Amino acid sequence: MEENEKIEQNPQEEKVKNKKNQAMDVAALTLGIISILTSGMWLVAIPASILAIVFGVKSARRTGSKVAKAGMITGIIGICITIVLLVGAIILIEIISSY
Repeated sequence: MEENEKIEQNPQEEKVKNKKNQAMDVAALTLGIISILTSGMWLVAIPASILAIVFGVKSARRTGSKVAKAGMITGIIGICITIVLLVGAIILIEIISSY
């Protein structure tokens, strides 16, 4: 009897785990997109990028989901764009201040 009860509980537990993994996939992708869209505001973009990368890596290792990999990639793109914009702004400020 106990084995049958465990077998009946396992599909429900698997559904809960799948929903958690899907939630992490979607969170990674959403944060990655937010990091790209807000790359001019580094206070928002850098934490969103870091979280997108972390969530994407954790979820991709667990499930191998393409959505998680997309979230990781968009997080990397977002942090790269933010760094380029910050460096460009610093260079522009230095050029303007030298005149």
